[in-house]
Amino acid sequence: MAEAKSGRRPQAKEKVATKSTAVPKTAVKEKAAPSGQRPQAKEKAVPKPVAAAKPAQAAVKDKPSKMANATYATGKRKSSVARVYLALGKGDVAVNGRKMADYFKRKVLQLIVEQPFVVGGVLGRYDVRAGVVGGGLSGQAGAVRHGISKALILADPVLRPMLKKAGFLTRDSRVVERKHFGHHKARRSTQFSKR
Repeated sequence: MAEAKSGRRPQAKEKVATKSTAVPKTAVKEKAAPSGQRPQAKEKAVPKPVAAAKPAQAAVKDKPSKMANATYATGKRKSSVARVYLALGKGDVAVNGRKMADYFKRKVLQLIVEQPFVVGGVLGRYDVRAGVVGGGLSGQAGAVRHGISKALILADPVLRPMLKKAGFLTRDSRVVERKHFGHHKARRSTQFSKR
């Protein structure tokens, strides 16, 4: 009565579990609970089936296979980074373990990758293995072109003036501008409201 006068509800007594759980009795072992508490169900450790071991991968996707007597260079464009290995060969270009035509489906991107060879006049004389990470296909093609250009001047310094004049040795610093506070995007502002 004293509790009712003070305006507080009497606290409900602890409920005892009346419904049986859906877990079969074979998988559950009840633990003796201290007085005044509900018994807790403890599952037995069931052995998990052993999965077949996966075969070890020959090479990581983004890591190019190294070539004998190769020249190494790193190319960058937007947020893409390319690791390029260049060696004398038949003109095969592989990007992330795939042929260039399979990786860069658009002809424009294939032309971008081949530009250093065309400008230097050495198309078909070097094999290239490149690993590219980050960004989209356009940035990746630019990164591979930058890497090939840097590797070419290490392999044949005579090509430097031609590649420099074409602008292939300069890292293109244009990257996406950050979003600004109070704007939808970097420059896009909110719609003007007269009232």
